[in-house]
Amino acid sequence: MLPELFEAIRTSDQIILKAATGAGKSTHFPLKLVQSGIIPGKIVMLEPRRIAARNIAMYVAAQLGEPVGKQVGYRVRGESKVSASTKLEVVTEGILTRMLQDDPELTGIDMIIFDEFHERSLHADTALAFALESQEALREDLKIVVMSATLDPDDLIRVLPTAQFIQSEGRTYPVDIDYQPMSQNDYLPDFMAKQIERLLIRESGSLLAFLPGVGAIKRVQERLQNANLDVIVCPLYGQLDFATQQAAIQPATAGERKVVLATNIAETSLTIEGIRLVVDSGLENQAWFDLKTGISKLEQGRIAQSSAIQRAGRAGRTEPGLCVRLYSESQFQAQPEQSTPEILRSDLASLQLELIRWGCHEASELAWIDEPKFTHLEQAKSLLIALKLIDDTGKATALGNEAYQLGVEPRMASMLLQANLIGEQALKSAVALCALIEEPERNEVDLRQSLHRWQQARHLRNKALIQRAKTLSSRFSCRFNVNEVDESLLGVVAALAFPDRIALARKQSGLYVLANGHGASLDQQLRLSDEAMLVAVDLMRTGQGSSAIFKAAPVAFEQINTMLPQMVDEATLVEWDDNKGRVVASELRRIGSLVVESRETTVPEDADISQALLSYVRRRGLSVLSWTDKAEVLTQRVQCAALWLENDEWPAMSSKDLLANLDEWLLPFMHGVTNAKQLKKVDVVAALEALLGWEKAKQLDEWLPTHLTVASGNRKKIRYQVGEAPTLSVKLQEMFGEKVSPTIAKGTQAIVLELLSPAQRPLQITRDLAAFWQGAYKQVQKEMKGRYPKHPWPDDPMNHQATSKTKRQLDS
Repeated sequence: MLPELFEAIRTSDQIILKAATGAGKSTHFPLKLVQSGIIPGKIVMLEPRRIAARNIAMYVAAQLGEPVGKQVGYRVRGESKVSASTKLEVVTEGILTRMLQDDPELTGIDMIIFDEFHERSLHADTALAFALESQEALREDLKIVVMSATLDPDDLIRVLPTAQFIQSEGRTYPVDIDYQPMSQNDYLPDFMAKQIERLLIRESGSLLAFLPGVGAIKRVQERLQNANLDVIVCPLYGQLDFATQQAAIQPATAGERKVVLATNIAETSLTIEGIRLVVDSGLENQAWFDLKTGISKLEQGRIAQSSAIQRAGRAGRTEPGLCVRLYSESQFQAQPEQSTPEILRSDLASLQLELIRWGCHEASELAWIDEPKFTHLEQAKSLLIALKLIDDTGKATALGNEAYQLGVEPRMASMLLQANLIGEQALKSAVALCALIEEPERNEVDLRQSLHRWQQARHLRNKALIQRAKTLSSRFSCRFNVNEVDESLLGVVAALAFPDRIALARKQSGLYVLANGHGASLDQQLRLSDEAMLVAVDLMRTGQGSSAIFKAAPVAFEQINTMLPQMVDEATLVEWDDNKGRVVASELRRIGSLVVESRETTVPEDADISQALLSYVRRRGLSVLSWTDKAEVLTQRVQCAALWLENDEWPAMSSKDLLANLDEWLLPFMHGVTNAKQLKKVDVVAALEALLGWEKAKQLDEWLPTHLTVASGNRKKIRYQVGEAPTLSVKLQEMFGEKVSPTIAKGTQAIVLELLSPAQRPLQITRDLAAFWQGAYKQVQKEMKGRYPKHPWPDDPMNHQATSKTKRQLDS
């Protein structure tokens, strides 16, 4: 494909290249580009992973007979091997974005290659959006190449409308696919280990196994080592140091076989020589950002088809291969073709800061394959305001402008800059904490312990920590010595980065409530769980309950009050005390939503009783009101209308919104209410209808009616539930003569019909009545004729009279 590809490069500034795994996209193509001299300036290639960036650069340099850093170099976080003669620079995520921010014209750079773009990382999407705007406004001659084995060209053509699309179908060696699905009772580490043992006995060559996370890798590694197999077992995941990763990638020596146990780090742009066998669990761990809590939730799920294809492609790179999938072919077909891009499931604080720096007021101004969600960007703005990086108008503060120069994510940047203002000791603690967060220890929650091991040179990432700390401290002209770091300040500086995650202990050991109002938990076996207050630096929602804390540092309220007084609010709270049956007043000291200290005081003479009662409702919930079924139905209908008819403005009526806006809708109806008992007398439905307004109420009744008159003439209730389709239960005979399912919401929502027997028992649920009459009705008719002979069961229900009566009643 090279002649066609080079011709496209000569004639077009945008190229989409789709080529099978093993075709040489990441290595042969850039090598030939360098050798051809077709690109006069520098070529920058973006790789999603550090391990791939290093190895691709080293491999291509070796093909040129040069050490890396001459014609071919690379830049990853904390490491750079480039020179003035570098023609091809392989960079990791964030570095290309910074290059664009620092010089939108990309002086001296004539081509950008986005490799493995199907991974759809946040940085890759951002860099592509910036590069396209730069190409359009500043650099018409800049060439952009986007490539992958599994990308969807239709998605890309929307943002690269003038691109030439080139596809290569071939692969050097075939890979056979074998499906060995696990049952629900199988335990993944055991099942995986058995499959690996079976393959090693039956097949030749080394093996690569894909597992969802580090825990699973270690359990499989333990089982294989106990099996006394004559193989070398190597783990491969992101937190390992470079030398250990390289040991996994290097080919086994003559006469030896290797088993590599990897996360999806080995999915793309990586050839592990000698691998001809792949075992794919079909699983991966993905973090999904929860907008409500501001915390990411780790979920194990099935991989997309594109990832499965990439994994299989690791075999057969140097000889015919075999891929064993631990799931069925039907499960493979049921998965989406592409995984959900990071931009739709991640915290967007870093992106929001990049957009502000770029001068982009609205994300919609740029070309996105998937535009970032407005609500996620708004949440990101709120965090950046709390971190003092932007002001209330959305403009970068002086601190925000300085933050960008540090090259770290927003929380860390805010911490370092604010600590520097406090003093040298605080800065050193912040530098140490930043390094410890970026190079985390597994299975260690207490950051003080990680610091101790670093100070004693026993930390597994000791060298990387020292290098990172020196780099960070040099930006403040500060001399860093880890032994001078004061561990007692770790919690204080952590609070600067995570003001929303300052945590106060509940009564039960290990349970905490965060400053953002959400719960968190810590293993009760840890000494840290006895701390009255701490800062949760790393936490993840692992289930339906509170978030689990994985990294934390203790902090005393006195420290925060003394060193960070801006975080402490003092207020007088007047509220209704249900136990005492009267209004009480308290003087509070708070951090976010945390009440750290409370002292009862005299109720002011001008105390607002209504506001005290509203506070009581917020605390206890809407159930303290006369919350009837009619009120619930109304709020559900309005919420459904907001989802289905989003172009029409509807008032927010979720429980959360109603509690947040009690002053707007409930307060006007509280005239004469002086205690909690009288709240039950408030006409909630009237208050909600007033919030909705007469015009909207009329539209709601027209577009989302409470009842529907069916073909028989009877009125049936429509059931509404947020997130569900509208549903209606009706006897099957009452729908005769109806050719299509009824719709509501301006025809946008088909009503789900629960069709009932004459005895009111469910027969069928359908949202496509026509398909039911032409299909499943025949079987229902056959079964019901004998059971209910007195009722009509016509052969042509679409043209029969609808009825709720028996045959005799119809004839009379």
